[in-house]
Amino acid sequence: MKIVVSEEALKWFEEEMELDTGDQIRFYARYGGSSPLHEGFSLGMNREQSMNPAVTLEKNNSLFYIEEDDMWFFDNHDLHVLVNETLDEIKYEYKKEA
Repeated sequence: MKIVVSEEALKWFEEEMELDTGDQIRFYARYGGSSPLHEGFSLGMNREQSMNPAVTLEKNNSLFYIEEDDMWFFDNHDLHVLVNETLDEIKYEYKKEA
């Protein structure tokens, strides 16, 4: 499994979340909402330090990661982080590993 962050999404993080060198962004499973993978759960994100990362991506001196405890949510899908340009917000796509 891997994390893919588009250039547009990276720019969004830098501008909207004031992402700075060395910052870390965690993607995690949260109760509530829905996703294409799990009814009743959705994907959240937060700026916090990693504890036990299972998947990481370093991009522009920032770390994007998923903790080991949240791996079940992805069900062997890669996480693609993009921008919905109409709403100017982050969107996620889940693609089955090849």
